[in-house]
Amino acid sequence: MTRHQDAREHTTFGGQQPKAVQKALSMLEAVAHLGPGATAKQIAAHTRVPPATAYRILNVLVADGFLVRVPDLSGFALGRRTSELAYAASSSTPPRSVKDVLDGMRAETRHGLYAASFRDGSLRMADTDPDHESVPATTIARNPHAHAIGKLMLAYHPRPIVSLTSITAHTIVDADELRTELTTVLATELSFEDDESRIGRAALAVPVRAEQGSEVVGGLCLQGGSGRFSRESTTLVDFLRAGARELRGLL
Repeated sequence: MTRHQDAREHTTFGGQQPKAVQKALSMLEAVAHLGPGATAKQIAAHTRVPPATAYRILNVLVADGFLVRVPDLSGFALGRRTSELAYAASSSTPPRSVKDVLDGMRAETRHGLYAASFRDGSLRMADTDPDHESVPATTIARNPHAHAIGKLMLAYHPRPIVSLTSITAHTIVDADELRTELTTVLATELSFEDDESRIGRAALAVPVRAEQGSEVVGGLCLQGGSGRFSRESTTLVDFLRAGARELRGLL
């Protein structure tokens, strides 16, 4: 048995001391309040703990790394393990959901906003806008070439399309034109539709990535009236990209 282990055995709290932990925590708070160099006498007085008990608990806290002695050994300061706890507490944040992110964004826009996942190559809605008409996932999946979110999926998860159905006079029905469109989506990381799935409707969509790596697992789409926005709508595009960053790892 080492000298350190022997010292630890003689300073460990006993099972007959149910208030020992509370006293130890109050002493940590006292050192934080009094500042580095606080003496055992000051700590005991601050916590109203008998000096003999205070000395014993302080020795345990030093042995465990929650406190350290100042260089001249006249007092105590917070140790490494206390700092680690404080850092963990300050840096941890409650987990957010897709709904949390989109609800916050919806408070900042009058347009419809929804998120879709296509992690496994099949499209599903992760969150739909309760205040705006949502296009069903099955409708988009049936004619992805006519929808901003569908073109996003085709760009990042290519699959053959047997026929390019004309939904409106503006729907892309030429295979070469669609390939050019998907190349633009990949180059700009932005998908756009205008009067292609329905006359009077336009949409912008940006990719959402997995938590690790660069895999695109879904998209965030802003939908509104035709002519309301375009690929050059910088403010709206930046708004979507910021939301996509918050959604990273959530789809």
